[in-house]
Order: sequence, then C-alpha cells, then structure tokens
Amino acid sequence: MRRRWPALLTAAAVLAVGGTAVVVAGRAGGTPPPNPAGAVTPADLAEPTGETPSRNPVTPPGPAGAEALTSGNLLPASPPERVAIPALDVSAPVVGLGLRTDGTMEVPTGATTVGWFTGAPAPGSLGPAVLAGHVDYRGVSGTFAELSTLRPGDEVRITRRDGRTAVFAVTRVATYPKSRFPSGEVYGPIDHAGLRLITCGGDFDRRTGHYVDNVVAYARLRNVLG
Repeated sequence: MRRRWPALLTAAAVLAVGGTAVVVAGRAGGTPPPNPAGAVTPADLAEPTGETPSRNPVTPPGPAGAEALTSGNLLPASPPERVAIPALDVSAPVVGLGLRTDGTMEVPTGATTVGWFTGAPAPGSLGPAVLAGHVDYRGVSGTFAELSTLRPGDEVRITRRDGRTAVFAVTRVATYPKSRFPSGEVYGPIDHAGLRLITCGGDFDRRTGHYVDNVVAYARLRNVLG
C-alpha cells in the first residue's frame, strides 16, 4: 500500500462536481460540455468551506452514436455503489448526482463520499464514466486527496448495483489549469468503457476561493468480477 500523504488544507475540493470529483462523463458519440474552461464544474466542486463556487452550467452529453466502434469488454448500465482504489487505501460509497436548477452539478455533502453524474455512462458501459471527489472538505482530507499519485496500471474497482465489480486500470494521470480544461478529451466519445476520476489540485487562490487546477485520472475497463 502506498504511503498516504498528510491532509492539506490547501488541497481542497473535489474535482468534478463542485470541487468534488463529480462525474460528468460524455457518452460515446456524444457532445462534450461547451465552454472548455468552465463546463468542468466537477473541478470546482467543493472548496474547504463546503461552498460550491462554480457557476458554469454542465451540459449532459448526447446519446451514443449507433455507428460507434467499440473495443474491449462492455457491461450493461448499472449504477455504481462503491469505489475502491487499493494503491491509495481508498474505499468509499458512491452517490448519484444530478444538476441544480441553474445547470451546475450537485456535489457530495461530505469529504469521504464520491459522486457519479447520473447523466453520464455507468462505469463499465461504453463511454467515459466520470466520478468526482473532494481533495479536502471543511478541513477534512477528502477521498481523492492523493489522486495525483496514481500510476499507470493501478486498479480502480467499482462495485455496481447489479453485483458486478468493474475493474479498471489507470492509463495516465494529468493536471490541467481550470482555465484550460480539455473537456473534449475528458468527456468526449471513446470506443471503450472508460473512467475519469476528477478532483481539484494545484494552489488555492484565496482571492477567488478556488483551486487553480484539476487532476484527472484516466482508466480503462480491464476485468469484470462477479
């Protein structure tokens, strides 16, 4: 098990959903959210104060293209219930997150809960499922506090409601300035069952109340248990 880092108050919010790592996955053949810099509401999920500073609406992806080519294993849709990342000693419940009336994503209400955007593919189905989690929440180290330390080959296990466990392998981890977040790359169509884990990173800008970066771990379905 990799050594855990101490919690950092400056390493805050969950990424994908309001500072948390909210799931904003685009379906294969779908359209990534507009406004590359802001559509990543997940990156602004929740700051240490528990606020949800992001004001950018999230546009749900469109339907999958019938002509899309696929590769690798695919599973029928089933909601995720738990995420485990052995390399980080993480095991946390997953809750579904929708959109607020203003078009921004809902956020997890605690440091140890991970959110899945219900308008995105389910983990194991075709397309990039997106999970968002906090780096820090109200002074408590978040589930995705050490997301940036993941390495290619590390496993991410998603337990689904249908009793199956989708086992993903990390392919890479990247850090992006929120002002230049690559929405198309993160949420755009892919030919396999993918996973994006998102959280906040970089310095905390006390002037704006936001972390300046987002950390994204990319993964691909490798195996199915159960």
